[in-house]
Amino acid sequence: MSEEASGESRTDHIGLREIGADTVHYWERRRLIYNAILILIVGWYFVAGLPSSREHAGFNLVLVLLVLGVVANVLYCLAYVADVFVQLSAVRHAWLRWRWVLFVIGTATAVIMTRFFVMGAFSTWRGH
Repeated sequence: MSEEASGESRTDHIGLREIGADTVHYWERRRLIYNAILILIVGWYFVAGLPSSREHAGFNLVLVLLVLGVVANVLYCLAYVADVFVQLSAVRHAWLRWRWVLFVIGTATAVIMTRFFVMGAFSTWRGH
């Protein structure tokens, strides 16, 4: 039975290697945007909290921010798992058009978590 007769096309037979390469290419290009947004949030709240944020800034806070940056990037890697899993499914073609939604939701979640952390770290909590 030929591919056309069975209703399958060559694109339905993409291997794990190609899916992995596509996943890395897609998500690593966006990791720069993700990290830049999180760095901007930290910077914004540091400046907004001046001069008290300067009092809280120190070596220990820098170490905590570095660890949290690593944690944020490990959590970012969860997108790889979801991406590969869905690309191996029957909805791969639709997913390739809509996976940006996962990036937006994940980045928004990271922004919210970062915001609450730095508000406390830089004492800028004003109840709003």
